[in-house]
Amino acid sequence: MLAADTDSALASAYVALDDGRFASTELTRGPWHPEHQHAGPPIALVARAIERAAAERGLQHVGRLTANLLRPVPIAPLALEVQTDYAGRNVAHFSARLVAGEKELARFTAVAQRVGEVLLPEDLPGHPLPQAPRAVADSTVQRFPWSMQLTGYHDLIESRVAQGVMFRGPSAVWMRMRHPLVAGEEPSALQRIAVAADSANGTSAVLDMDRYVFVNSDLTVNLLRSAQGEWICVDARTLLGPRGSGLAEARIFDSAGLVGRSTQSLAIRRRD
Repeated sequence: MLAADTDSALASAYVALDDGRFASTELTRGPWHPEHQHAGPPIALVARAIERAAAERGLQHVGRLTANLLRPVPIAPLALEVQTDYAGRNVAHFSARLVAGEKELARFTAVAQRVGEVLLPEDLPGHPLPQAPRAVADSTVQRFPWSMQLTGYHDLIESRVAQGVMFRGPSAVWMRMRHPLVAGEEPSALQRIAVAADSANGTSAVLDMDRYVFVNSDLTVNLLRSAQGEWICVDARTLLGPRGSGLAEARIFDSAGLVGRSTQSLAIRRRD
C-alpha cells in the first residue's frame, strides 16, 4: 500500500521525490477507505508550499487557508502547483492545485500577510485571548478510535482530550504530530494546524460512523496569529441540517490561547 517502499518512509507522512512530487506513506491513511488519505496531511503539504511562496515575498503569516476537496486523495505520489494571484507590499493572495496522476484532487486559496510589531490599546474587548478548555498536561490521553489493524493518521498524531468525548459530540482535543510531515523536516506551525484542523469533523461527530458517512468537502482556517509549540487544540462541534448537509466549526488553540477558527462543509448520507 505504501507509495514509497523505503523504511524511512514510515517515519514521515511524505517523502520528497527527485521529480518534485511527494510519495505518500501509510501514515496518511484516513478512516473512510483504506486506500484514501485523511485530508489533514495533504492540506498541510500544500500549506507548506504556500507558506514557502509567501516567505519568498517577505510575508510570514498565512492568515487564511481554504481547501476545496474535489476527490478522495489516494495513498500515491502527489504533485502540487502554487501560483501568486496578487502580491502587494503587505498582503498576497495565492492559489494551488493538488494532483495525483492525471486527476486534480483539490484546489486551494490562501492569504498571506507581512508581520511586524504593532502597539495596541490595553483592555480591548475579547482580550486577553480565550484559553483552551484544559491544558495539555491536564488532558486525558486517547487514541483516535479507528481500526488499529492498519497504519494511518491515528499513528501520525498523538491526541489528548481536554473536554467532551471524541466522536460523541462537541469536544476539545489536543493533537501533536508524532512524525514529520515531510521526511527530514520539522513541521511548521501552519502545517501542524492544517493536520489537526481537518479532524474537527470527526472529533465532534454526532452520527455513528458505522451507519453514516459525513465527509467534509472543504476546510477553511482563519488564523489571527502563528501558533506556538507542538500541541494544537481543536475545540469543535458539528451541526446538522435536515436534508443531508452540515457544518463542523472549531476554535483552534495553542498553549498561549486562541489562534484561530476553522469551518468544514459536510455532506451526509447513510451507509448502504
